[in-house]
Amino acid sequence: MTDQARAAALRMYAAFNDRDHAAAPQIFTDDFYSHPLGTTGPQSIADAWQRLHDTFPEVRVEVEDLVIDGDTVAARLTMHGLPDQTPMLLEMYRVRDGRIAELWALTSMIRPNRP
Repeated sequence: MTDQARAAALRMYAAFNDRDHAAAPQIFTDDFYSHPLGTTGPQSIADAWQRLHDTFPEVRVEVEDLVIDGDTVAARLTMHGLPDQTPMLLEMYRVRDGRIAELWALTSMIRPNRP
């Protein structure tokens, strides 16, 4: 399972960096759940990626560390291409049958205050 989990992680980050939103159904399970976004399904991730790429055309992630234990992956990432910041991200996800089924994440990204 470790090799499948590593492959799923690297495939996800490559698709994000390549702006390959159409790859989401091959990367995420049909019942995928994002805890940070509170959304389900691969299309929810494709839509989130599209919004981020539209807002920040130069954004990309760099994988700093991957730790894999069975079907669980933990990743430490750096985000580049955001104005005035280079946030770190910590993501953890569960892989099932070679695709990502569930995701948790924390970020140091500074977000604008909203009313």
